[in-house]
Amino acid sequence: DRGGAAMTTPASSRPVGTGGRAASDAVLVTGIGELVTCAGADGTIAVDAAASVAQRLGLLRDAAVVAVDGVVEWVGRAVDAPAADRRLDLGGRAVVPGFVDSHSHLVYAGDRAGEFSARMAGTPYDGGGIGVSVSATRAASDDELRALLQARIAEMRALGTTTVEIKSGYGLSIADEERSLRLAAEFTDEVTFLGAHVVPPEARADRAAYVDLVCGPMLQACAPHARWIDVFCEPASPHAFTEAEARRVLVAGRDAGLEVRVHGNQLAAGPGVQLAVEFEAASVDHCTFLSPADVDALVGAAGTTVATLLPGVEFSTRSPYPDARGLLDAGVDVALASDCNPGTCNTASLPFVIALAVREMRMTSAEALVAATVGGARALRRGDIGRIAVGGRADLAVLEAPSFEHLAYRPGMPLARALDLT
Repeated sequence: DRGGAAMTTPASSRPVGTGGRAASDAVLVTGIGELVTCAGADGTIAVDAAASVAQRLGLLRDAAVVAVDGVVEWVGRAVDAPAADRRLDLGGRAVVPGFVDSHSHLVYAGDRAGEFSARMAGTPYDGGGIGVSVSATRAASDDELRALLQARIAEMRALGTTTVEIKSGYGLSIADEERSLRLAAEFTDEVTFLGAHVVPPEARADRAAYVDLVCGPMLQACAPHARWIDVFCEPASPHAFTEAEARRVLVAGRDAGLEVRVHGNQLAAGPGVQLAVEFEAASVDHCTFLSPADVDALVGAAGTTVATLLPGVEFSTRSPYPDARGLLDAGVDVALASDCNPGTCNTASLPFVIALAVREMRMTSAEALVAATVGGARALRRGDIGRIAVGGRADLAVLEAPSFEHLAYRPGMPLARALDLT
């Protein structure tokens, strides 16, 4: 398990000290009408389809949580809560684990609204628009990118997200990829090197040379700032990477000490899922077009490789949605994430993603919530987030609603926000 801050402000603007409070300041969060721990009665998620929602979600009524220094110390009924230094009464609102967004592309400048409008008018997506964001990102200063990142993180917290993974991929040069990761690391521990996002325009005449660059000098410069290596393995796109190219990138990243993630099977059936399972990747993301063999491979990799579904992309590209129902019924580990990016899904709202998953992918409200919390944590190989349990991070999202079911029941409404315990 990785510790440390999940989503933060830059070091230069973080508050100093505790505002006069003791270093070990116990906070009692009470008045919780419905508490969803996503931990089950014994701290694990029940998988028995016959289990009740309460059993699967660890659902408590009239509950309370005590946190000390950002860590959960106690969970239970409000009437049984121990004393604490401070008391925060939520007035009967529901509380769920803070959402874990395990796939985002937040380091970018520029705007691709015109591309979105063109897609809505019938232009298909093939990955080529990424070059527009690369040009704008390269032209932006560090301070401009940092300010954009800080604003996007604030948007996420306002929507209930408390942990986010951030990829590079809009620099695609040594200097620009390195600074993208360096800036991302100011905000999260979950930083992913994605120099193999697409082949940039200036390198298309010699793809092999660009792959050499990614696997060599670019990786050397970027690895110190990252935890993960990722690649857009999508032979259906002329801009992305073939299986052989992707394999080279993943081997190089793994040899450099980075853990593996894969973009795969977004535009057509292809080798991405099989490659991810072979490399024991933490997650293979998109999974829109899967063969029966792909599903079997993911079933066999349960506990190791998570299928991270990104329905905001299908919404924004008018593409078929992944078969979440089939994956869940087969026994595949599933996560939901935003894929917030300037081209194919310019939203950071995991409540919206949950609503899409329920409406368009036939997930239940409970399954969607677990996928956006526990599932995201598994996709990041984290055991300290995604659930509300003693010893875990006190990352809570409060809902302006009496029940978690309102996340899908009231789509588009500002229901969720990260709870500030400082």
